[in-house]
Amino acid sequence: MSEREIVKEYSKGDFHVIWKPRKCIHSKVCVQALPDVYRPEEKPWIRPEHASVKALRDQIDRCPSGALSYRDNSAAEEGSDSPGVRAQVVKGGPLLVRGIVELETEGEGRRLEGSTAFCRCGASGNKPFCDGSHKKVDFEH
Repeated sequence: MSEREIVKEYSKGDFHVIWKPRKCIHSKVCVQALPDVYRPEEKPWIRPEHASVKALRDQIDRCPSGALSYRDNSAAEEGSDSPGVRAQVVKGGPLLVRGIVELETEGEGRRLEGSTAFCRCGASGNKPFCDGSHKKVDFEH
C-alpha cells in the first residue's frame, strides 16, 4: 500500500508553484536562488508574490529533485517541444531524471513529470526516490 502524495500549491495570479514535499531532497537551491520567496522557517513557506513569474519559472526549472514544479494558466498552449527524457548522475548524490517517465513499483504505475531524483546510495527512507540521505552516509560514487 502506497502513501498518498502530498501536494501543496501557492499562487501568484495565473501562475501556480506546486510543491511535493516527499520528493524534496533539501538541496536548498530554491532558498539560495530566491530567499524572499522560499522561507522554510515561515508558514506559508513559499511566497510567490515576492518574485516575478520569470524568476520563479527559472528557479523551479533548476530544482534538482522535481519537488517544485509549476502550472501557468496564462501561457498559451503550444506543441510539444520536449527534448525527451534526460538522466544525470550527480557525483555523491542522486540520479536526476528529467522528462516524462512511467514508473512501475510493486505493480503500481505512476507518471512522473519534470525532474525526479532517484536514490543511488541505498539509504533513502523514500525509495526509489532520493531524500538526501546520501549526505549522512558519505556516499561518494
